[in-house]
Amino acid sequence: MKNIVVPDIDLKSELNKCKSMEDLVGKNGLMQRLFGDILQQFLEAEMEDHLGRQKYERNEGDDRNYRNGYSKKNIRTSFGDVDVSVPRDRKAEFEPRIVKKYETVCNELDKKVIGLYARGMSVDDIKSEIDELYGVDISPSMISKITDKVMDTAVAWQNRPLEEVYPIVYMDAIHFKVRDEHKIVSKATYICMALDLKGYKDILGIWIGEQEGAKFWLSVCNDLKNRGVKDILIACMDGLKGLPDAIKAVFPDVNIQTCIVHQIRNSIKYIASKDSRQFINDLKLVYKAATKESALVALKDLEDTWGNKYQIVIDSWNNNWNNLSTYFDFPQDIRRIIYTTNALEGFNRQLRKFTKVRTSFPTDDALRKALYLATEQIMGKWTSPNQNWAGTLAQLSIMFKERLEEYI
Repeated sequence: MKNIVVPDIDLKSELNKCKSMEDLVGKNGLMQRLFGDILQQFLEAEMEDHLGRQKYERNEGDDRNYRNGYSKKNIRTSFGDVDVSVPRDRKAEFEPRIVKKYETVCNELDKKVIGLYARGMSVDDIKSEIDELYGVDISPSMISKITDKVMDTAVAWQNRPLEEVYPIVYMDAIHFKVRDEHKIVSKATYICMALDLKGYKDILGIWIGEQEGAKFWLSVCNDLKNRGVKDILIACMDGLKGLPDAIKAVFPDVNIQTCIVHQIRNSIKYIASKDSRQFINDLKLVYKAATKESALVALKDLEDTWGNKYQIVIDSWNNNWNNLSTYFDFPQDIRRIIYTTNALEGFNRQLRKFTKVRTSFPTDDALRKALYLATEQIMGKWTSPNQNWAGTLAQLSIMFKERLEEYI
């Protein structure tokens, strides 16, 4: 292919006319005009390469192919709208590479639109931003088509193979408003975060359902298994309805830990303000105990002291004790990681930041796009393993020797 040259203009004179960055890269700026001319040269060079000769050169032979005029095309680029003339050949065999057939938006602009969408901007806001920055009048339907391009990637990510063993997973559900059959409804978004054997955080999947319940959680757990997960050592959750039974049905050897922080918050809601300080101090003796046995003694003392006034709170601790007390079976380094779902809650808060400008989503797929793009942004910052992971893994490898030895 022949060399591409800068268009034959008085570049110095044109640059002298530019008084601001807007004159250089803004709407109808110098870069927009230069870029259009360069695109045109690329197309001409591609046609010459396709025909095997220069523009006005003729070859003798029976199988001759010639130019056959041009077709006009408007390309939307980050420098603004650019008009080009796409060369044609008589046999209609020419397939331009730089500006593909039916392509009207430069990939760079696609990335900018998707980036703005990922940061939570609405379609109308993206339209205004692109028009203001680049002088490109892009329709809401075009924005939707551009962002739809991430769906294949999102589906592939959601269905990717997973590791066979995860030492620790966190499970939670948050809710978003979605339009469904002309009504705005609340839909549960089920999220599974894991710490892998190297101590790195990973989001294993995001599932959208009608409401929280055992049946849907069972489908989530089965999906994890179908994607390659054979074992989960410890699962941390916030007393989610149906989840303990669902995960036990799929991963029967899992250890379940209900979030202590959520249990404390739910307890304090029922305590009168005049009693809250003393009740919290007594409750600390339960969840900060050194052993499960001493915690049970403290729980009995709590009931003796406060049972007459707050039996509903005491009953909640007693009824859920098996899953609340799992962390007492582990050393302090592991307790610190599993006694709360704060790691996943932090991820959920960041999701909310990316989606807060949208009061509702038009479809489930629109929600999936937004959550996938936000997740991609958030996970890009997870570059370090969990603190003191080497020591944590060493203890887990002793406690779960039979289940981990072939993977470590």
